[in-house]
Amino acid sequence: MSDYISPIGEDWDDVRKELFTPEEIAASNLRVALIGELIKARNERGITQKQLEEMSGVKQPVIARMERGSTMSQIDTVLKVLFSLGKTLAVVPIKQE
Repeated sequence: MSDYISPIGEDWDDVRKELFTPEEIAASNLRVALIGELIKARNERGITQKQLEEMSGVKQPVIARMERGSTMSQIDTVLKVLFSLGKTLAVVPIKQE
């Protein structure tokens, strides 16, 4: 039945646009990018979550939840982890489409 058109869209991007505001989509994309960068930085340093706990003072279960994306920690917690990884956040203009 190749002529069938779903009432909510043909792919995830269509569905996502129906369910979420542009601001919610942007926030989600930012969280995904941040999580990816945290994981990448930790892996590049070759350290475990437990070692990152010792370096940052942020408990390993919190780091694990951050990396899974199951929670979004407060900004000071994120900054502690980033600093320990030799990273920081930057505020930059949003690219307008």
